[in-house]
Amino acid sequence: MTTSSSERGVSLGMPELPAPDYPDDVRARLERDAHEIIARYPDSRSALLPLLHLVQSEEGHVTRTGMRFCAEVLGLTTAEVTAVATFYTMYRRRPSGDYQVGVCTNTLCAVMGGDAIFEALQEHLGVGNGETTDDGKVTLEHIECNAACDYAPVVMVNWEFFDNQTPETARRLVDDLRAGRQVAPTRGAPLCTFKETARMLAGFPDERDGAVEATGSAGPASLVGLRLAKGESAAARVVHPRDGGPHDEAGDTAVHQPSPSEHLISHDAPQDTSASDPAHPAGPVADEGGQ
Repeated sequence: MTTSSSERGVSLGMPELPAPDYPDDVRARLERDAHEIIARYPDSRSALLPLLHLVQSEEGHVTRTGMRFCAEVLGLTTAEVTAVATFYTMYRRRPSGDYQVGVCTNTLCAVMGGDAIFEALQEHLGVGNGETTDDGKVTLEHIECNAACDYAPVVMVNWEFFDNQTPETARRLVDDLRAGRQVAPTRGAPLCTFKETARMLAGFPDERDGAVEATGSAGPASLVGLRLAKGESAAARVVHPRDGGPHDEAGDTAVHQPSPSEHLISHDAPQDTSASDPAHPAGPVADEGGQ
């Protein structure tokens, strides 16, 4: 006895209709911006990535209409555009929140508490990975390394840094975002919405007063290795150890200069090296069988 497709749970509905076009005024505005972007490249198809950011800034995610627009202005097929839009996680494929809250769960951030932060936010917000709160304010996701390991665990909001987070501070952060209270990143430009961020990633300037000047540079912890590489003397301890190790005495005005055996950042765990562990000198390890 055979079963019908409906009984097997298989849908054989009509093919999906072509994506609708943007309203005339929106399309005219996007075309002006698109031509400005395309003019930056010797090969027009190289403009696809910023164009996807452009259409994402319009609706908050990359819609079928947005992909159709990119294909038409670049002379590509929608299949070619779709292949790119679905490859990169920075392009959203469904409606998302005003604030993309990303918790780094890569190795160091996870060890320092990133996994605990992510679990706490899922429970606090009532959403899973990649899901958005009912008020449309926050989309939660776990993210890969954002090159801020010296400030682990790190939370990103629309790609701005919130360093050295805990479950408590992360919960307070998302509560402030949902309540519309002003939130300031640990470093970098003032926070803006996801749509505004997408437009900047398309290559258009941040026109907010003082935003460009506020971007700053790497923080002190990030620059320690650079200073040492340049032969400069080690700076004072950037972050005191949570327990153990030398501490500056209260009221002592002298700057503590760490010895070579000390660690500049409390996140570092002691490591045996050929200098500290003579029984295990550095060098090639013999192959199995002693060869």
